[in-house]
Amino acid sequence: MVDQPVFPKLTATMTDGALRISGDFTVWTLASLPAGADGAKVIELGDLRRFDTAAAQYLAGRERDGATLRGLNEVQAALLGTVRKAEPKPEILPPEPQGWRATCERTGRQLVSGLGLINELAEYLGRFLAALGRAIRSPSEFRFTSLVYHCQETGLRAVPIVALMSFLIGVVLAFQGASQLKYFGAEIFVVDLIAIAILRELGILLTAIIVAGRTASALTASIGSMKMNEEIDAMRTLGLDPDMVLLLPRVLALIITLPILGLISDVAGLVGGGLMSWIDLGISPAMFTYRLLADTDVSHVFVGLVKAPVFAVIIGVIGCHAGMKVGKDAESLGAQTSGSVVRAIFAVIVADALFSIFFSELGL
Repeated sequence: MVDQPVFPKLTATMTDGALRISGDFTVWTLASLPAGADGAKVIELGDLRRFDTAAAQYLAGRERDGATLRGLNEVQAALLGTVRKAEPKPEILPPEPQGWRATCERTGRQLVSGLGLINELAEYLGRFLAALGRAIRSPSEFRFTSLVYHCQETGLRAVPIVALMSFLIGVVLAFQGASQLKYFGAEIFVVDLIAIAILRELGILLTAIIVAGRTASALTASIGSMKMNEEIDAMRTLGLDPDMVLLLPRVLALIITLPILGLISDVAGLVGGGLMSWIDLGISPAMFTYRLLADTDVSHVFVGLVKAPVFAVIIGVIGCHAGMKVGKDAESLGAQTSGSVVRAIFAVIVADALFSIFFSELGL
């Protein structure tokens, strides 16, 4: 004889705001509760036969709403306690600071982030120097072809824009200087103004800014795309050092080409200033050249060009670091590319200001 299946049965009644439940209180009978059950302030449970975790979770929720539970035996109460402990606890977030506290917190976070960035850039500078030392010890590991390619990309292809910008800056300097010096009858000193400004500061600074905007973004984009495609991980798998393959040729190419671009910038700026002086002031090219050679010390050229290798290292390290920080998505690539340009230009201007203070203290 086959036993007939026993279906769970629940009896629930509401009396004077109290809910009395008897029978099988399980997941299968929860839907049998009367419509006003959720509003009951007292729940009588002394006649329960079966009781499972679904019912215990319901009772735990009603208990949080202020209902009083009565009649549970020890086993049922233990199950209810277990369900209470297993329920997720809402995370209580501390209130966000307001006013001056918020300003201090935001400033502190930015300061810590900036110090972390400086620490990472110092690490990449050390990695470049280590790779350079390794290349000097083992020249066979150095990729000369890669160096030549990056010299062409960062140097030769930048000559037109650098020469044009410097030429126009020389024109502007001559025009503005002449406009002011005419009031004092000292137009001839516009040659000194152009020579010192171009050779000492503006020639190499503008060149570095142009290269920072052009090359830092290119370095970040090229290395970042390799990072997205996991090509750098593949290099490591093949036993290739990314510092030797990627970092060293790019930074070294900048160190070689930036002083050359600085010289081209100086010449273009002087040509532009001399042309504008001839047109606006009537200073002939011969007179301009004479004043330039007679009154301009060679130390101004030295002060300008000695900054070039430092600017090159700054731009190269920042661009390569940003490329290595690119994540797996295109949004990260775009953010790091724009960020590297901003950081490189800012760092170049800060370095130029420090150089100016340093040479001023030396009397150069």
